[in-house]
Amino acid sequence: MGRILFASRPSSLCLIRSRFSPSVSRLSSAPIHRSVLSSLRIASSIHTRSRCLVPARNIPVFPASFSHKPIMTVTNGHTNGANGHKTTRRPLPCGIYAPTMTFFDPETEDLDIPTIKKHAERLVRDGLAGLVTMGSNGEAVHCTREEKLAVTKATREALDAAGFTETPIMVGTTEGSVRGTIELCKQAQEAGGDYVLLLPPSYYRGLMDEQSVHDYFIAVADESPLPLVLYNYPGAVAGIDMDSDLLIKLAEHPNIVGTKFTCGNTGKLTRVALATNAKTPHSEGSGYMAFGGMCDFTVQTLASGGSGIIAGGANVMPKVCVKVWNLYAEGKMDEAIALQKILSKGDWFLTKAAIPGTKQAIQSYFGYGGYPRRPLKRLEKARVSAIEEGVREVMEIEKSL
Repeated sequence: MGRILFASRPSSLCLIRSRFSPSVSRLSSAPIHRSVLSSLRIASSIHTRSRCLVPARNIPVFPASFSHKPIMTVTNGHTNGANGHKTTRRPLPCGIYAPTMTFFDPETEDLDIPTIKKHAERLVRDGLAGLVTMGSNGEAVHCTREEKLAVTKATREALDAAGFTETPIMVGTTEGSVRGTIELCKQAQEAGGDYVLLLPPSYYRGLMDEQSVHDYFIAVADESPLPLVLYNYPGAVAGIDMDSDLLIKLAEHPNIVGTKFTCGNTGKLTRVALATNAKTPHSEGSGYMAFGGMCDFTVQTLASGGSGIIAGGANVMPKVCVKVWNLYAEGKMDEAIALQKILSKGDWFLTKAAIPGTKQAIQSYFGYGGYPRRPLKRLEKARVSAIEEGVREVMEIEKSL
């Protein structure tokens, strides 16, 4: 494996492969096909939750340098025969996903289960393809293991009761050890999860070289009853930034079925989507999912061969997020780009205000939301007003849809 360098970026310290690495990228060794330069006209199909609109337009066809053949076989869902013959009933569709917020009683900070259920139902009614519980926006680091499982269980119950029995739930299950992570993956399945979302371990940052990160994911994938979606978010893991070579190598494991790119690196997403023959709105591909991690690069994700978006902003403006996705899928590029500009502006206010600001926006526009758990602070009145004003334009559109 190539030498590991550390490079400073404006936002974080990132782990990168040396450009002089003796190892050869899978992409560079992939055969070149004439189909790279050709295009395929795809007929329009009807939009459903499991398929996105397909425009009748020229779409580039890329060579499949990677064939993802998961252990899971599709019958009424995915069956993982290698890890206890467990079944996940709900395939991952293309589209917009939200990493749901976890709501607490404003006085006691106990879980507010009724609001958690209400929020989950609102999001799927507004068109989201799936939900993520216990992600970064879900304050997983503020919750006990019992609370994490209770949130997932409540979310599954809410979706089933509302008739959204086929909507998949992804569960954040990262723990510091392989053993603990595997145990939580098993418990997540029992609570109603269909997939798990995993960050690389980072507490002992100085000891986490690329091989250690690789071995962690492989060990968990070998034992988890639920398929893994890898989570590349350097800001949450002391700057560990998995490069495309590592992600492509990990994707060869049959129980690793996707990556979320909260790093915002569309070049990396493009390389991984190409190498894995990722699922897109116009092709089932291998079934591998390449998710953008923020709603402000939805169009870029689609143009890069991505499969969906998992974005915190979808907690506040899910209809606008879905509208941008569908406009692009319908071939209405100018409209999609124009709407994404408004979406990106509003989302930036939420990004800067983080979890307290996102909860405040939900409180201001939907009448619930409350506060994060301490030590995260409650917002002062001036910041509340700034957030309300910052998202006003996009929320006017949200309310009109």
